Amino acid sequence: MEQQLEGLPLKQLRQAAEVLSQRYRTEAPTASAHLASDLAAAAYLAVRFPATFSAVRRAMAETADVHPEFAPVTQLDAGSGPGTAVLAAGDVWPSLRQALLLEGSAPIRQSGEPLVAASGIAAEWRAGDLASTAIPDSSEVLTRFDLVTCAYVLSELSATAQRLLVEHLWSATAGVLLLVEPGTPAGWQRILEARTALLHAGAQILAPCPHAFACPLVSPDWCHFAERVERSRMHRLVKQGDVPWEDEKFLYLAVSREERPVKPKSRVLTRPKINSGLIALKLCNPDGTMTQPGIRKRDKIYKQARRTDWGETLDFMLDNEQ
Repeated sequence: MEQQLEGLPLKQLRQAAEVLSQRYRTEAPTASAHLASDLAAAAYLAVRFPATFSAVRRAMAETADVHPEFAPVTQLDAGSGPGTAVLAAGDVWPSLRQALLLEGSAPIRQSGEPLVAASGIAAEWRAGDLASTAIPDSSEVLTRFDLVTCAYVLSELSATAQRLLVEHLWSATAGVLLLVEPGTPAGWQRILEARTALLHAGAQILAPCPHAFACPLVSPDWCHFAERVERSRMHRLVKQGDVPWEDEKFLYLAVSREERPVKPKSRVLTRPKINSGLIALKLCNPDGTMTQPGIRKRDKIYKQARRTDWGETLDFMLDNEQ
């Protein structure tokens, strides 16, 4: 991928990366697409692709963990960028063979075509404005897709376009629908709205929620996760950073046409705090509650809790046996 970035003026690339980062930080619909120019597409590859790929892959890995029998062959990806979600899906699910990628930006499509082609996944790219046309309707799509994905896209759309897109994505889903958004309070609200609509449409929640009740968190608190990303040489040059890694905060929602095949476990909502033999956890539980237990060395699940990280699951039912 860095071969596509070689030879570009570093100063211009930095400026484009800052503009792109600012647009993502504001999380508001804009008059023009984020990746409308060749320079913006290059900036995305340099500073956003690694983080987005890592977050999407993490969400997919968690989905695969709670649905181990799921082996998608076909995928629809809305707002594909350079094929980030398709590349991540192929890494998590080797069964993936075909993908339809919807992306309105010609520059980022041109960047992504060789990347997806190298993965061995048979890909069809289509141009389209998700804000106005959403996905192809039933007359254009002959079959539904095993896996449907939409990552870091809803923030670029109006509330009305978001609702329409989620509705169309669910209609195109034969197996699993995965939404991924930035791990911000605004991103959390978008996911909550999509979650409510999908539950009303009959979707079954796979992850990260261990239940289908109302979210127990109350603003200004919000649900999100973090994935540590190793920075490439080009990434450090463009961002002018010395730290060899960054934490990408994200959140996601995976729903299915079928019920969760694995018994739900409590989800760890923040990084566990360990102090003097006491582990403080923040858990979202299968009964719809949020609890913050303190686990001591004498407790049976202490070792299990110590190995558990932010975003992972913990079978906290064992606590009743202590």
